[in-house]
Amino acid sequence: MSVFAAQPVSAGVPPVDVVPLGGLGEFGLNMMAISCQDTTIVIDAGAMFPEMDLPGVDLIVPDLAYLENRKGQLKALVLTHAHEDHIGGVPYVLPHLEGAVYGTALTLAFVANKLDEHALEPKTVEVTPGLSITIGPFTLEFVRVTHSMPDCVAVVVRTPQGVLLHTGDFKVDQTPLDGQPFDLHRFAQLGSEGVLAMFCDSTNIDRRGYTGSEADVEDAFEEIFTSTEGKIVVATFSSSLYRLQIVVDLAAQFDRKVAFVGRGMIENSRIAQELGFLHLPTGVVIKDSDVQFFPVQDVVCLATGSQGEANAALSRIAIDDHRHVQLKEGDRVVISARAIPGNEKAIGRVMNHLSRRGVDIVTESQKHVHVSGHGSEEELKLVLSLVRPKYFVPIHGEYRQLARHARVAKFVTRGLPTPVSVITAEDGDVMRFDAEGGRIAGKTTVGKVLIDGTRVGEVNDEVLRDRRHISTDGLIVPVVAINARSGIIEGVPELVARGFVSDEGTADVLAEGAVVVATAIDECSVEERGDPGLMKERIRVELRKFLKRRTGRRPMVLPVVMEI
Repeated sequence: MSVFAAQPVSAGVPPVDVVPLGGLGEFGLNMMAISCQDTTIVIDAGAMFPEMDLPGVDLIVPDLAYLENRKGQLKALVLTHAHEDHIGGVPYVLPHLEGAVYGTALTLAFVANKLDEHALEPKTVEVTPGLSITIGPFTLEFVRVTHSMPDCVAVVVRTPQGVLLHTGDFKVDQTPLDGQPFDLHRFAQLGSEGVLAMFCDSTNIDRRGYTGSEADVEDAFEEIFTSTEGKIVVATFSSSLYRLQIVVDLAAQFDRKVAFVGRGMIENSRIAQELGFLHLPTGVVIKDSDVQFFPVQDVVCLATGSQGEANAALSRIAIDDHRHVQLKEGDRVVISARAIPGNEKAIGRVMNHLSRRGVDIVTESQKHVHVSGHGSEEELKLVLSLVRPKYFVPIHGEYRQLARHARVAKFVTRGLPTPVSVITAEDGDVMRFDAEGGRIAGKTTVGKVLIDGTRVGEVNDEVLRDRRHISTDGLIVPVVAINARSGIIEGVPELVARGFVSDEGTADVLAEGAVVVATAIDECSVEERGDPGLMKERIRVELRKFLKRRTGRRPMVLPVVMEI
């Protein structure tokens, strides 16, 4: 059998450029542009969440300078699945889009909420596995893959130079809960037909063996339901619909009521139920506001906040500041998610607060309560051996994952008549496929854009963007000193303003703002005051609300909390 059966290209065939705008060198921000002549398509538009050293930043998305330079040429935004690191940046790509957004039913439903928040109404096209669509010189085909949520696809892009295969995120789940298996047969067919280049998920390349099925966590959760006398709180990603289904089914089995806690959990479970991807038995689900009225042994809560996010449900529950859910000794919290690199400190902070409540905490290091949605080394080898592309490009991961995946690809294909050629690219590299073959032909501008509410600041041009932001509404720095032992405010909060002017009288507004900050702190528990991360976020949110209501402006707010 021929290793690469595609027809040879001629010098007259237009070149195809593939440019990763995010996701190669970091976890998140997954976005890839494919261009030929005057047509560009983008696969995925991801975002990532900021770490604690970026105060005032709500979201990070890729720099879109490449798309700005190709104005009028972006004809399609193609989404592989509905995780935030693949759809979080959709609203910021749409101003550059001349065509439609393509995705499966579940993906488009999750995106719809973001579009509503930004008052955007782009054309959307629902796709299904097996469907083919022609866009300019490209023909797209969608292939079923399995992941940690339903309705995920890989994307085949037929170009004038040959076939490109973008795997999206995947693992080879042999027993998917929805009964829709990974289409290994189609991947093998594509390999026989000839694939010019495959762009493959590298997230778990450094994990030996196989990842395992989503169903593998059932035994651990059944043991937790059996042995827990109090309330159970399960923290996981609100998009992990398979995990939600397992918990709901066990709740019905053990006569517990299920409450979805956290805006994302409530909204995503509603969407999934409406589309038939989440099945909720009659009488099992209750409102989060009703949790307090049921005996603790009769309730399980599915909550957001598995990554320690300051405003998520689990963080509020952990400091006993949630309106409806409280924990006490005898209750159990299950963190059913893998810590995203960089979030370990925030997760540890939440676990410390939970421990103060006297609850038992279960993580994946103690019981098998989480299984990754990404294929491990053997699954990645399997897909590579089926597809046998001429060029292999590892994507989705930090550079060490990409480099290891490249070495594995060379090892797997070393015995073939024509071993795979590996292109280890990074964000901004222009991979060109033409009559001379495939190679990195140049570099384009890439970076990260910091989203602060409705405002934008860009890391690559930080001073310029900050000046634009401050020149519009200014900068306010609330400075607060808190006694580290007692949690009491030392002195009076001070607001330092730069570039902020109010028609209502700047001095009066700042004085009122200081009172707002002091009041916000007074309303916090002593435990919450001892957590600088939570305090900064609380101060920032309350002060921005006040300033917007009082002046109509949205200055950049950068809280400084000093422990003395």
